[in-house]
Amino acid sequence: MIDIRPFRSLGHADHGWLNARHHFSFADYHDPGRMGWGAIRVWNDDEIAPRSGFPPHPHRDMEIITYVRQGAITHQDSMGNKGRTGAGDVQVMSAGTGVRHAEFNLEDETTTLFQIWVQTDRPGAQPSWGAGQFPKDGREGSFVTLASGYSGDEDALRINAAARVMGATLKEGEASELALDPERHVYLVAVNGAIEVNGRRAEARDGIAVTGEEKVEVRALEATEIVLVDAR
Repeated sequence: MIDIRPFRSLGHADHGWLNARHHFSFADYHDPGRMGWGAIRVWNDDEIAPRSGFPPHPHRDMEIITYVRQGAITHQDSMGNKGRTGAGDVQVMSAGTGVRHAEFNLEDETTTLFQIWVQTDRPGAQPSWGAGQFPKDGREGSFVTLASGYSGDEDALRINAAARVMGATLKEGEASELALDPERHVYLVAVNGAIEVNGRRAEARDGIAVTGEEKVEVRALEATEIVLVDAR
């Protein structure tokens, strides 16, 4: 099954400093048919105005992955971590037993990002945070694992879930194929160009939910970045 979820159909909240689209039910947006996708609970498409952001707030027992598309986000948390994550790079936070964090756009331009939450497989774990640089030319033409809960993915950021967050950069006309477990749940979004997924067209920032498939072929109809999550 491949379900294309057009960008215009996503939940929407405009707070002035934050213009957010919600792929799944979140905050004041509630759709019983979009409560998550497998273990993927949140996929927010956020635009954060310059010199603004999320003040300190708590989380627990959730794996939170941030993929920055434009600009940068600066993180600070109750564990003493602080870091700036720029466009194309990724940060992860395992909330575990509980953590407070703030996320601010300290830049003079709008920051755009995907914030993805995956249900943890280790409730009550020690909380942690990490960030990594993933140059776009290092994933040209194929998917690269950015964050993972699997022991074989040494170059990826660590999360406490049997899931992978992957990224690819495809030129117009270029395609990349991934083998899938049909029992798993895959969700992907093209950042800035139209794509075909197993022959089905999707526009930039549409959500594509996949399950029951043994492989996925993603073909770029326009040059684009792609972010994909494979979860239980």
